[in-house]
Amino acid sequence: MTNISRSPFVDKIEQTNPRRGFTMPHFTPYKEDEDLDQHLKHYRITMIFYGNNYALMCKIFATTLQGEVQDWFHTLPSQLIQSFNELSLVFTKEYSSNHLIKKTSNHLFSIVKGPWETIYDYVKRFNVENAKIVSCNEDIEMAAFRNGLPTEHPLFGKLIMGEELNLAASYALAKKHTL
Repeated sequence: MTNISRSPFVDKIEQTNPRRGFTMPHFTPYKEDEDLDQHLKHYRITMIFYGNNYALMCKIFATTLQGEVQDWFHTLPSQLIQSFNELSLVFTKEYSSNHLIKKTSNHLFSIVKGPWETIYDYVKRFNVENAKIVSCNEDIEMAAFRNGLPTEHPLFGKLIMGEELNLAASYALAKKHTL
């Protein structure tokens, strides 16, 4: 059984109280399967608006954890954390497997329309994966989109023959093929 009254923070942090009139900001709780970098960035940016108090940042951070992550937090040894940077490091080390893997435009070439998949579902799936890539060149997007279509699909021929088609026009053509 975990002793919840025991704090992983040094006394200086534990004795820090919010200034008078402080209103707790709202945070989406972090769950174990989410991107910890995104959670930490959002937390830091929000807390800076609330007065760059790193001791207070430590204490409030614990309220943003949920489920097994909250349980993990309460297993940290007493007097372990001396700063928000240390807390971030311990948190990141524990949940580093939850970092989103950055995808490159090459990833798009692995997206292929399944034999029983509708063109609409393929476009939708392609869009989801395309959104995970930062600054992808539209020519690469187009080539990957075309590459994922079977050569016998009518849309493939139209995309090959079409000059200067962009991805939006390709999606519009795909939509016509679903009707």
